[in-house]
Amino acid sequence: MGIKNFFELPADKTIGQTEHFFLLYDGFAVSPGHILVISKVWRADYFELSAAEKGDLDKAITLAKELIEADHTPDGYNIGMNCGAAAGQTVFHFHCHIIPRYTGDMDDPRGGVRHCVAGKGAY
Repeated sequence: MGIKNFFELPADKTIGQTEHFFLLYDGFAVSPGHILVISKVWRADYFELSAAEKGDLDKAITLAKELIEADHTPDGYNIGMNCGAAAGQTVFHFHCHIIPRYTGDMDDPRGGVRHCVAGKGAY
C-alpha cells in the first residue's frame, strides 16, 4: 500500500534542497510542475516541524516556485499540506504540495482548497 515515508525513494529524484527540506516532482502530479517539499528529518506532519524547520519552509517553497517557473508559466499556485488521515494524508512524512495552476485547468477554480470538503467551496 504505497510508501511509508519519502526516504524510501531514490536520492537521485531530488531536484533541490534547503537546510531542512528536499524537493522532488510529485509522482502523481495534478498539474505540470507539481513539486513536493519534504522534511529531511522524519516528521509526521506540519505540526511536528521545529521552529527552525518552519522558518526554512518558506525558503523551500520559494525554491520550488523558482524551479517550476524555470520550465513552466503557471498563472497561480495552490500550496497544501494534509495533516492527519481525516485530512487525506496517506504518507505520514511531512510534505507540502506546491501545485502550479493554469488558466483553464478547471472550469471554475473559485474556492480553491475550500473544495476539499464537498459542497463547501462555493461561497
